[in-house]
Amino acid sequence: MNNMKRATTCLTLTVDEDGLATITIDVPGRSMNVLTSELTRDLQTAVERIADDPDIKGALITSGKSSGFLAGADLKDFKEIIDHGITPQAAADISTETSRLFRRMETCGKPFAAAINGLALGGGLELCLACHYRVLSEHGASRLGLPEVKVGLLPGAGGTQRLPRLVGVASSLPLLLEGRSLEPSTALKAGLVHEVVEHESVREAARRWLLTEPSAEQPWDRKGFRVPGGADSSDPHVFQAFASAIARTTAESRGNYPAPLAILSCVYEGVRLGIEAGLRIESKRFGTLLSGPVARNMISTLFINKEAADKLANRPADPAKLKVQRLGIIGAGMMGTGIAQVAACAGMQAILIDVSQEQADAAKERIAAALAKEVRRGKRSDTDKDAILARITTTTQYDALQGAELVVEAVSEDRSIKASVTSQCEAVLPENAIMASNTSTLAISGLAKASCRPDQFIGLHFFSPVDKMPLVEMIVGKETSEATRARAMDFVAQLRKTPIVIKDSPGFFTSRVFMNFPHEGMKMLEEGVDPVLIENAARAAGFKVGPLEVADEVTLSLMQSILHHQDKDELPERYRLRTGRRVIDRMVDELDRPSRRAGAGFYDYPEGQEKRLWSGLAEAFPRSEKQPSVATLKQRFLYIMALETARCLEEGILMNPADADIGSILGIGYPAWTGGTLSFIEMEGLPDFVERSRELAERFHDRFLPSEWLVEQ
Repeated sequence: MNNMKRATTCLTLTVDEDGLATITIDVPGRSMNVLTSELTRDLQTAVERIADDPDIKGALITSGKSSGFLAGADLKDFKEIIDHGITPQAAADISTETSRLFRRMETCGKPFAAAINGLALGGGLELCLACHYRVLSEHGASRLGLPEVKVGLLPGAGGTQRLPRLVGVASSLPLLLEGRSLEPSTALKAGLVHEVVEHESVREAARRWLLTEPSAEQPWDRKGFRVPGGADSSDPHVFQAFASAIARTTAESRGNYPAPLAILSCVYEGVRLGIEAGLRIESKRFGTLLSGPVARNMISTLFINKEAADKLANRPADPAKLKVQRLGIIGAGMMGTGIAQVAACAGMQAILIDVSQEQADAAKERIAAALAKEVRRGKRSDTDKDAILARITTTTQYDALQGAELVVEAVSEDRSIKASVTSQCEAVLPENAIMASNTSTLAISGLAKASCRPDQFIGLHFFSPVDKMPLVEMIVGKETSEATRARAMDFVAQLRKTPIVIKDSPGFFTSRVFMNFPHEGMKMLEEGVDPVLIENAARAAGFKVGPLEVADEVTLSLMQSILHHQDKDELPERYRLRTGRRVIDRMVDELDRPSRRAGAGFYDYPEGQEKRLWSGLAEAFPRSEKQPSVATLKQRFLYIMALETARCLEEGILMNPADADIGSILGIGYPAWTGGTLSFIEMEGLPDFVERSRELAERFHDRFLPSEWLVEQ
């Protein structure tokens, strides 16, 4: 039996002269190992062979891929299963099959050691937890975590049962409910692994344990086992852990996300019972989630469609990929500073230009302060910080742009200023360089008129704060070439951000859809709805902040200016957003409460204190005696934005429908549980969505009327 080697589709099993088996996972056709149904079957075969062969003393499980150990389940497979229709029981059976495999592995009487050579997430970590010993590489790419909650699921292969039994209820709940991943030193300290060693020594360390002190029994299978820290809810420590987690989860999920509460239920019930009963509970809860709409929506948008966008799936085939080495940024305000920072972090030489050297230098100092904060938090080294700052050049001279492949102007929203900047940039840029505008309101085709090469002019709308917001909205003008679009997509990917591509139109996509949110909130205020009810209803729907708070952040004076520009430009009526106009004009012109920046808007902003709704709102906008239901207000927020998205689709503004869902969640804060604005319509069911829209139009205004095109769909 010695030195025997057996290969299957997804793994190789070898047995050495010491009687130790090595299972090397290498799923074909994948850059990273994922837990496919084929791999599950191959692991079942390998485990049974190890369990039944008396000459095999123990087993080591590792990966044959340099990219890491195992990244968990294949969510594309899950999406395909969901799309074909799956019952809760059938979905639970998927979990049960994997759980039985891992349970068989840990109870078969042979010790298993995991040699974790990098990333182990989801089902990958659950496989490791079912091993009796775990060794992790100290490599910088190594991470352990259970991120299923981020796509509307729970760990369905023992994660909700083994993790609390291993590290205790209090320590496990944050990892399960937040889906955070841990770096090697933190994972060791938390008790997820037994050793962290040099990358080249991972297999050797795991094998050494198998040869010297192996145990084929998990702690939770030993007589008298107690969950670390206790499991009984009567224990004050355990009670506090659950109480805090329930309060936090309820406040954050607002009943829209079933996964966190399902995780809490699994842990609460499971740790009080035996491991077998706990695994059955977990599989049942998993089945309910996988067969439900929220997981489908989140998997589709936040994983599959986002991954396709990140990989530039819709990039034109020509030209060859562009790598920006020298980037120009015009304007050292908040947006320009943020763009310079992310560009330098991505390895580009960033030339930051402003009208004064003092303003440009101040922007670099802000970047230095932000990087220093990352150093203090252990997210970056001093050496890395210094290298990033060295890549940023501040100046007032446009000649410094010579050799730049791309320039982003981020100056004020004024056509004449932007036109002047474009002319000055193009006077020194190479002939093939791209000129981009970070405008969020001005038509790209109009701005391109100032360019001597409008085919190389494009809109790149970043979101604030640039270093944290993952989306870039790319706006293609009437003369923007396919080659420019392709090269701009390359640039966005180089920044490690997600691009969506939109055709030029007033408000583009994100601004056009987003502005309906604060405007609808202001219309409610005008109707006499209590502002507290307005804000809380929006949060209950899943928005992070309320529409009145958003209006203060955007600034009411800016919103008023946009409305004046619409009047001046004589925009077609369908592009004019008048819903909250009377409220805006009154707040700015009569009440002198234009924004948070001014210290006075819908909210008061007392120095050193929490903001609070302005007490004068009751007098300025008297409240109706009868208040609407929270359900009605939630519906208005969700529907008005979805209807505007449908109009964008109808008008051909969206070049790829999936971009609507990605952009609405990542860019403008539409609730993630919906999957995005178009997925929300699909979840409601198009006939029902149209009917409810008509009902809203009858009760409130014809802005809720679905278009004839949508009705025809």
